[in-house]
Amino acid sequence: MEQPDDYTGVSLSYQPKKLEPDGHNLESSDEINDSPIEEVRLTVSIKDDPTLPCLTFRTWFLGITTCAILAFLNQFFGFRQNSLSLTSVSAQIVVLPLGKFMAAVLPQEVIRVPGTKWSFSLNPGPFNLKEHVLITIFANAGSSGVYAINIITIMLGYGWAGIFRKFLVDSPYMWWPANLVQVSLFRALHEEEVRPKRGLTRLQFFLVVLISSFAYYVVPNYLFPSITALSFVCWIWKHSVTAQQIGSGCRGLGIGSFSLDWATVAAWNGSPLAYPGFAIINISIGFFLTLYVLIPIAYQTNAFEAKRFPLISSHVFDANGNKYNVGLVLNETNFQFNQHGYDDYSKVRLSIFFAFVYGLSFATLAATISHVALFHGRTIWQQTRATFQDKFDDVHTRLMKKNYDAVPQWWFYSLMLIMTVLAMVACEGFGRQLQLPYWGVLLAPGLAVFFLLPIGVITATTNQQPGLNVITELIIGFMYPGRPLANGAFKTYGYISMVQAITFLSDFKLGHYMKIPPKSMFIVQLVGTVVASSVYFGTAWWLLASVDNICDPSKLPEGSPWTCPGYDVFHNASIIWGVVGPLRMFGRLGVYAKMNYFFLFGILAPVLVWILSRMFPEKKWIRLINMPIIISGAGNMLPATSVNYICWITVGVFFNIYVFRRYKSWWARHNYILSAGLDAGVAFMAILCYFTLQIKDINGMSWWGLELDDHCPLASCPTAPGIEVKDCPVFR
Repeated sequence: MEQPDDYTGVSLSYQPKKLEPDGHNLESSDEINDSPIEEVRLTVSIKDDPTLPCLTFRTWFLGITTCAILAFLNQFFGFRQNSLSLTSVSAQIVVLPLGKFMAAVLPQEVIRVPGTKWSFSLNPGPFNLKEHVLITIFANAGSSGVYAINIITIMLGYGWAGIFRKFLVDSPYMWWPANLVQVSLFRALHEEEVRPKRGLTRLQFFLVVLISSFAYYVVPNYLFPSITALSFVCWIWKHSVTAQQIGSGCRGLGIGSFSLDWATVAAWNGSPLAYPGFAIINISIGFFLTLYVLIPIAYQTNAFEAKRFPLISSHVFDANGNKYNVGLVLNETNFQFNQHGYDDYSKVRLSIFFAFVYGLSFATLAATISHVALFHGRTIWQQTRATFQDKFDDVHTRLMKKNYDAVPQWWFYSLMLIMTVLAMVACEGFGRQLQLPYWGVLLAPGLAVFFLLPIGVITATTNQQPGLNVITELIIGFMYPGRPLANGAFKTYGYISMVQAITFLSDFKLGHYMKIPPKSMFIVQLVGTVVASSVYFGTAWWLLASVDNICDPSKLPEGSPWTCPGYDVFHNASIIWGVVGPLRMFGRLGVYAKMNYFFLFGILAPVLVWILSRMFPEKKWIRLINMPIIISGAGNMLPATSVNYICWITVGVFFNIYVFRRYKSWWARHNYILSAGLDAGVAFMAILCYFTLQIKDINGMSWWGLELDDHCPLASCPTAPGIEVKDCPVFR
């Protein structure tokens, strides 16, 4: 019996016919050319030219340059209040005219490397699509996040990725939705297209969106920053804590708040235009249930003494509602926990939202394993058997196998072994300053390998990536308590190596769609990693040494952007898990021990959906209910805010549900191009504004709208009687 795919409703027993012995071309049959995923069929070309040169001088020069520039800019903007993540789409646009310029002016003579048989040309011909893709993969290395500036960790991830490449790249059902944005843009930039009557080509449409986005972003970025979060409820009830908790888009529930800024829409969850419609619905359900049902009930019932603290905050507090003084519980000479200081001071307390964020993250991981086992277990087993028989593929996989050699597995295994040894040397050497022993170095990557396949499946089909940050902190916190540096190192080796593996696999899938030789992909990613991590480290070191009081808002001058919201969350997590430890937070000695029930909830949650899908197989929509995504619906809040989610959901539902169903031809031509143009316009204007004006402290005129805030100061106030907090009313 055919079983519908969990995400698309297509048959998992779909098996394209093999190439006929009479030599019929792969492109000769519509059935063979189909991908089982509709969005892929609408976006990805099935043509390939294996004669195009790939690793050219232009690829190396432009690739390394864009990688370094993006790494610098992302690290630079990562420390700022209005954090801006520049994706490789920006580089994808800029390098096209540069590549064509180099093709026009560089000499074509062949240059021989002395003493070897190697030779190359600075200009092997016209700048081509495959060079462009590889340069963008270089740029991806410079835009893949700065959670851990550690080359060993990143390359460990490459080793893990090699193990699951056949499952998460070659499978046609692992379609990596975010990649379709770049695929669509590549085709718009390179393919010849006749302008439709009274319409625009895809390239013309992209340029219109890019210029419009670029021109408009000067308003929220420079002239009217308050437009990033407009919370009218706060303006009406200026002296009501409750009203501001309900209406604030930055510190509260965000009811009635909205934004007129694309950066707010895409800031923490990425572009909603890149998410499949069913994933947007699942995220929306999770967000609304968490923010508008669970949190209000918990707060109004004063669960965990919630009214002593802000409704939504990523900070840690003492029992009196003040920010936690970590200096009283940490030995500053050896960075270890001070039990006597802790007993004399206070247990760590959290805002009710922060507490449930951790509980829901417990449930998300448990639900991920349960969901993948129930809904994908049989498929993964069938795919495992079919993989070794080369049967589980589509037209893209067959073209890749036909035209290019695969990366040998020993490349991945060798890299994994070398990086594991280097990680152990880094932790055991240098006087063990990182505090993490060798067994922690071995255990952390083991967790990454265990979770990589289930999390990879979720990411490759929904564009949502559950994280291992909490579970890694929890495990090492129980096993090796009171050592914050060991906790951070363990989280880095466990969580970030898995994140980098996901990034590596996503890039490999992009190369898979664009028909790039796998060995060229591997080499570019490896070199890009070395360049990017080096630039990330150098930029961070420079900023920390040159900006006074960076990341300390209490000491920064008014209006300073160097508040580091993302790193602030990381710092508070290090207090919770590394200094105080999970035993005193979520164990028998802590206030939040009941949060452990979320593990049980997460394991059981997908079971009901699975049972219903078996009882009512004709109702395909039941299988689109994804409990890990619903549970983690608000998972990016802190540092994201409610207004980020409200705008993200609104835009996503409109384009990827309404427009996708009513105007599918327009969606197929323009949706991903629209996303790329909006992202690129914001990025270019932000860079221009900063390096021409803001770096010289030339800001817009001083007025109410210049403040990067939603003007809801009371939203962060406690409401419990007798709690005194600066700038807040005291309830009696």
